[in-house]
Amino acid sequence: MEDKPKLYVFDFDGTLTSRDSLLAFIRYTHGSLAFYAGFTLFLPLLVLMKLHLLSNGKVKEWLLGCYYKGVHVDKMRHNAAAFAASHRHILRPQAVDCLDKACRERSRILIVTASDPLWVAPFLDEWKAKAEDAGTRLTVVGTEMEVKDGRMTGRFATPNCYGAEKVRRIEAVIPHREHYRVLAFGDSRGDKEMLEYADEKFEKPFR
Repeated sequence: MEDKPKLYVFDFDGTLTSRDSLLAFIRYTHGSLAFYAGFTLFLPLLVLMKLHLLSNGKVKEWLLGCYYKGVHVDKMRHNAAAFAASHRHILRPQAVDCLDKACRERSRILIVTASDPLWVAPFLDEWKAKAEDAGTRLTVVGTEMEVKDGRMTGRFATPNCYGAEKVRRIEAVIPHREHYRVLAFGDSRGDKEMLEYADEKFEKPFR
């Protein structure tokens, strides 16, 4: 078999982390009271989502819009950096070891997340620097919130990075997939197509 370079593809929430970063970020920026009040308001929509009567992408867009519409992007970035610094404990220890291994191998690393890279990317700064030092790259792609005139609009700028959309995002960054041996790591239904796309798949690997 031809010895191809490896491409590590990781889901973020639930795979590299022990909890959902979106919910943790909302609670961090708004406090527990506003967090629970918002979820009480959105409970009917969450039920419809669970019944597959509303897409999870649309519900997530409404939820993020409720909390962040009108917030300046600079404030979002500041909060995201502080959130990552104070929540590094949500990264699974075995996931950290795997990221370190990928950097030592000088492998290409891609984080493909349904969350916004705005608050996910700061968690990966350490490994982005390690990858660059090793002569390779770490890239984070995900569901991006729209920014207009420096403020969040409450809408998505990209499709929800879930299911088949994850594969499309990988192919947009890595157009020559045949040049790599792809190792994919995921934990949920949203990662199914990404796992099937890989040469080696690892489901719930860091539990």
